[in-house]
Amino acid sequence: MNRALCVCLLIACGVAGAQTLTDPTQPPPESRLLPAGEAEIVVSRGPVLQSVLIGSNGRQVAVIDGQTVRKGEKFKGATLVQVSKNQVVLQNGKNKQVLTLFPDAAKKTAH
Repeated sequence: MNRALCVCLLIACGVAGAQTLTDPTQPPPESRLLPAGEAEIVVSRGPVLQSVLIGSNGRQVAVIDGQTVRKGEKFKGATLVQVSKNQVVLQNGKNKQVLTLFPDAAKKTAH
């Protein structure tokens, strides 16, 4: 009986030890930490223009937030009123919103 108890304890210790092992394929925990002083900030910027398609037959289409919108159609209550190669214009009443492809790159070249 005493020997069986020792075997059970050794097996239990082995199982408990195996549970504390980390997955060797995962990056180390410190790689997931943000540099000191930086916090992850999520900013909602509104709709994102992802693609513009202008056909030779006059068809004008924009992909906004994954939704395909043709010129004259509505996107979240606003009408797509203008389509050019790098930007589109949405209009909701008197309010107009200009969406630009790669807006961060456009800001850098403007400065």
